[in-house]
Amino acid sequence: MIDTHTHIYLEEFDDDRDEVVRRAREAGVERVILPNVDLTTVEAMQATHDRYPGYCRMAMGLHPTSVEADYREQLDRTHALLLAGNYCAVGEIGLDLYWDKSFAREQEEAFAVQTGWAVELDLPVIIHCREAFAEMVSLLQSGRVPSFRGVFHSFTGSADEVRTLRASGDYYFGINGIVTFKNAHLEEMVREVGIDRLLLETDAPYLAPVPYRGKRNEPSYLPRMAQRIADILGVTVAEVEAATTANAFRLFGEW
Repeated sequence: MIDTHTHIYLEEFDDDRDEVVRRAREAGVERVILPNVDLTTVEAMQATHDRYPGYCRMAMGLHPTSVEADYREQLDRTHALLLAGNYCAVGEIGLDLYWDKSFAREQEEAFAVQTGWAVELDLPVIIHCREAFAEMVSLLQSGRVPSFRGVFHSFTGSADEVRTLRASGDYYFGINGIVTFKNAHLEEMVREVGIDRLLLETDAPYLAPVPYRGKRNEPSYLPRMAQRIADILGVTVAEVEAATTANAFRLFGEW
């Protein structure tokens, strides 16, 4: 399995990162992808990547909750890092209107700019979209954003929203611990996406699955997402593991 979205470089793992990686490997998580947040996280992300050779790949981008008044300067520095490094994607980037809407216009501009980088470099995009689905669809259909390939990470939308996004572009859908929550009701959405467009992710340290809900998440919990998806789709866990790994390699490249 591949954890296609995990932040094990964050300080929540500073005391036991080696053990977290060991448990992940023992659980069958053979590789992980580390999406960046902003300029403050680059050093820790790079250090984690270097500590586990061949285990991690990195994505570079400016997270929407880090888009503020100085976003143009932040984008310039992020772009320089992207060009100078070895990254498998641009991300995570997108729109987040959950915490603060005061920089909504700037978030849209930052997203448009960064998707442009992805197209120029032939890289996929890792998309964060929280409380901004209508705004995201409007932006994708506005002509301000180039046609790109990517994944809607931590996707918890409806089957109808899946269909809407598929009419807008070439996307995969990242499913994490929320799929195990009893009140999430994601079954219809997962079936609409189908096994050929699903990616497994944890978003660790956030969104731990049942029975760890509310605790720190980690990549070793990924099999719980795979099991729940298998139950929803009526297939074996092995089929989910094989398909999602193939999907990850198709989108991000093999390593």
